[in-house]
Order: sequence, then C-alpha cells, then structure tokens
Amino acid sequence: MADPAGVVLVVEDDLNDRLLLQHAFRRGAPQLLLRLAKDSFHAEEYVRGRGAYADRAAHPAPWLILLDLKLPRRSGLGFLAWLNEQGLAPKIPVIVLSSSQESPDIRRAYELGARSYLVKSVDLAALVKIAEGIGAYAALLTQPQVLTPQSASEERRPS
Repeated sequence: MADPAGVVLVVEDDLNDRLLLQHAFRRGAPQLLLRLAKDSFHAEEYVRGRGAYADRAAHPAPWLILLDLKLPRRSGLGFLAWLNEQGLAPKIPVIVLSSSQESPDIRRAYELGARSYLVKSVDLAALVKIAEGIGAYAALLTQPQVLTPQSASEERRPS
C-alpha cells in the first residue's frame, strides 16, 4: 500500500455501518488511513490526542472527519458545535454522512461548518463511490499548493 494520503476519522456508532465503510474505503480509497470513533466523545478525545489516543504515532491527527449525526450521548451536531468552540472547524474538514434527510439537520450542519452533507447508503457500490470522492478530496488536501480563504486573500494584497 502507498503512503496514506491522510487520516480520516470516522465517527459512527453503528457497527454494521462502520464495517461497511471500512470495506468501501479499502476498495475506493485504500491510500487513506481510517480511524474509528463510536461516538462524539471518543471522537473528541481522538481529535485532542488525549487518553487512549495520546500517542500521535499510533493515532495521527485526522485530516478529515466523516461524521454521522445520529449518535448516542451527544449528536454529531453537538460534536460540530464543539469543534467550532475549539476553533477546529476551519482546520479539519468535516463531511457529514447521515441517514437523516431532514432540512433542519442539513441546514444546521452547514451552519456549524460541515463542508459537505451526504446521505448514507447501505449500497456498497454507492459507498465505494463516496470513498473514491473523499480519497480524491484528501489527495487535494495533502498538496502543498492548496489555497485556503486566508492565504488566497493574502495573495491578493498589493505589496
């Protein structure tokens, strides 16, 4: 396997969905290293590099978070709010992958900084296509010439 293009933290409570996503990513984006969190509190610990995730060699910081909304204890929207409170939402792209098609969930996810909102499928072929797209996106994130809104505005300033 090639060097990983980045680490994707999958925040998903359903074991079957986690297994299906792992299979889809092995087929569609094998260059990505998946890390799994079964709820938003485990995801918080992973992002912070605390507790069981303190060893960053074993648990590298995520380049991207794939987030379910319907989680036990604290929802995915609650986790997005926490990312914002910590100032991390602009630094770690979040893609929501949820079975919810409710307009308020979608609107709130974008308000809290989600970069994309995808409706979860149980069809492996559809999940492989999602994994391929996320793999391509992660490859762009690892390129040194990717412009952020801040760096783009700095380039436009006259000398």
